[in-house]
Amino acid sequence: MDSSLVVYNSLNGKKETFLPLLKNHVGMYVCGPTVYSNVHLGNCRTFISFDLIYRYLKHLGYKVRYVRNITDAGHLENDADEGEDRIAKKARLESIEPMEVVQRYTVDFRSIMAKFNALPPSIEPTATGHIVEQIELIKEIIIQGYAYEVNGSVYFDVIKFNKDIPYGKLSGRNIDELIHNTRSLDGQSDKKNPQDFALWKKAEPVHIMRWPSPWSDGFPGWHLECTAMSTKYLGSQFDIHGGGMDLKFPHHECEIAQAESITKKAPVSYWLHANMLTLNGKKMAKSTGNNILPEEIFTGENTLFKQSFSPMVVRFFILQAHYRSIVDLSETALIASEKGFYRLVDGLVKLDTLPVSDHTTGFDFTNWLNKCYAAMNDDFNSPLLIAHLFDAVKYINSVHHGTLTISSEDTQNLQKYIHDFFFDVLGLEKPFKEIPSKGNKQLNGTLDLLMILRNKARENKDFGTSDLIRDTLNELDIQVNDTPEGSTFKKN
Repeated sequence: MDSSLVVYNSLNGKKETFLPLLKNHVGMYVCGPTVYSNVHLGNCRTFISFDLIYRYLKHLGYKVRYVRNITDAGHLENDADEGEDRIAKKARLESIEPMEVVQRYTVDFRSIMAKFNALPPSIEPTATGHIVEQIELIKEIIIQGYAYEVNGSVYFDVIKFNKDIPYGKLSGRNIDELIHNTRSLDGQSDKKNPQDFALWKKAEPVHIMRWPSPWSDGFPGWHLECTAMSTKYLGSQFDIHGGGMDLKFPHHECEIAQAESITKKAPVSYWLHANMLTLNGKKMAKSTGNNILPEEIFTGENTLFKQSFSPMVVRFFILQAHYRSIVDLSETALIASEKGFYRLVDGLVKLDTLPVSDHTTGFDFTNWLNKCYAAMNDDFNSPLLIAHLFDAVKYINSVHHGTLTISSEDTQNLQKYIHDFFFDVLGLEKPFKEIPSKGNKQLNGTLDLLMILRNKARENKDFGTSDLIRDTLNELDIQVNDTPEGSTFKKN
């Protein structure tokens, strides 16, 4: 099979063959969350996308060092280097320590990602744990002549940098356009140019989060932490840098400038960006109420959807769209994904007990496998991979019903690779029980009891009772799925 991986590089706006700097090793950095509130679903979409990429690189045999940071200081309310630190503001509003805010929402973030079955990164460094590295980085940028100190704050000189090395190569914005489109703002008088960005900010007396530095007691700029931590753990040049599309400018653009001001070399070979998630056709925003948290979807405790959806259904929904495309979340879309997810699970269950033919098969396994790898090798095309899995399930169902045949060898091959793609690459899990929908606790409790009674009947080989429960529920449009772990139900 053709095993060459092609990725879309945001830096050049085209697909390129993936060639890591070190053979069989991949260094990947992804911008993590700013932990001042519960992680929202748009962020989760990004991290699930890069979990897919991480999983597939590992599946191909690469040894991957995956670094994803936790921003627990330095992220101001806007990109003009003004306003409060988001975490300090939350701490002030709730009259608690900033690190209490950080701890609460870091725990929430990790809990939600675990429910989505996302693998933890190799290293998960924090901004506050790398203040020393950030200060040393600022010193080096000053030595190179691309930063200046004013009244205890240090800024990166974008105009001067651009004279030596082009600024804006990732976002496609040239410096003349930036100058034309930027107006001077109140509070920016310390900067030489409005385009300059903060490397270090002097803390006001009321500012809670502060550290000593050669310039003032203050805190680092948001862009600086990623350059400091990525280079510390992956080197001055590494393979993949990822994040949400919204980070291309200014965050990632500033990262490139900071690194190139010191090394004069491109820090990253491939820039990958996940697109946004919308809700009911509109941008997610807390201010408008068009927003939903993952836990609200899992429990059904929300005003937007009539029923709950499991983390695996939501993950499956996200992976049914390519990571670079905008995907719209709606109840209709989730219901469709739920049906598709259970169809795949049902195929997995049937595959384990499929009748096999001694010699004949109508399934072209080699062609199917090549198509699966071709999909993922084409910039991690998970929706196309899922379509090929459905093709296999369609054939499995035909064999199950006796209309087609499959050999023992092809059955074993399918079992291995469907398992690999479903569990290891897509990161999906079989559902072991139904999550109760809001307002249906009594019904679900009754159904849970029926599943217990049916499992006991099957254990006692009382197939008459087990079949009666299954057939009666099927007539009520409640599908019973038999798995090696026991019976589960699905309300159609």
